[in-house]
Amino acid sequence: MKETFEDSIYNEIEFVRTKKGVIKATQVKITGKSKISVEEEGHNGAKVVVKKDENDTIKEIKFICSCGKTKSIVLDYSE
Repeated sequence: MKETFEDSIYNEIEFVRTKKGVIKATQVKITGKSKISVEEEGHNGAKVVVKKDENDTIKEIKFICSCGKTKSIVLDYSE
């Protein structure tokens, strides 16, 4: 058994939307990988969702209010 905890890595996908609502495997492309962590019961009952790339660089921070509203901060490191 491993003694270290590892974050789950998820594949990011991109696809073309169709009128029928059916997505075929040929229309899906893997665009990258990301790690997602959720901090429960953040400040004043809000949840904080942090999305990182596979190198632990933060890409997006999302705040989810207990009322259901969300606000996101998307970080772009390109020049």
